Amino acid sequence: MIKGGQIVYISNQLQSTNYFLQESMFSSREYIQKKTGPHGIGRFSYLQSLVTEFQETTNMEAKEQVLANLANFAYDPVNYEYFRMLNVLDLFLDCLSEDNPRLVEYAIGGLCNASLDKLNKEIILKRDGVKKVVHCLTSDSENTMLSTITTLMYLTTPQSKKDICTDSVVDAMIQLAGSPNKRISNIATIFIEDYCEKRQVDYVKSLASREDESEPS
Repeated sequence: MIKGGQIVYISNQLQSTNYFLQESMFSSREYIQKKTGPHGIGRFSYLQSLVTEFQETTNMEAKEQVLANLANFAYDPVNYEYFRMLNVLDLFLDCLSEDNPRLVEYAIGGLCNASLDKLNKEIILKRDGVKKVVHCLTSDSENTMLSTITTLMYLTTPQSKKDICTDSVVDAMIQLAGSPNKRISNIATIFIEDYCEKRQVDYVKSLASREDESEPS
């Protein structure tokens, strides 16, 4: 999730627990509709105003702030129905191709937060989301890289695995596993160990080794 402009990563173990207390008043749509947004407007209206502001403003700093807010709302399942109604997931996907690295960071953070949900996952996959997310593996931003790898994990299903665990992605993960950045190295290693077939990893490594040997010294 994103809090205070920083993405907070929840471990798979925590994600598998009932992290959001469904009976809590804070997970009650009625409660949130009364309390969220300026002047107590409903959450849907508030989210709609954020989407409208993002689409209409020409101020880049304002766009960044709005997208960060939307990404923050993406951690709460209560918002997912509204997200789908407002096409927020499409907005996140579109922003992955932006030149502004902050927009990319917040967009992939939002997708990361929302992609564990089954319906959201289906929408992202149908919108060619895997290809757009994979493109973010070239980012220089630590937060973007962490969100990208985590999102690919969350999007992996028996059906989507062939599109996610391609040789090129496996090769990228192998390279990232050797990163001096421990956070990136650790999560790339988890991806390799938990989502990739060992024979494919060995095959990709052998290809890389052959290429190194063929290069003139």
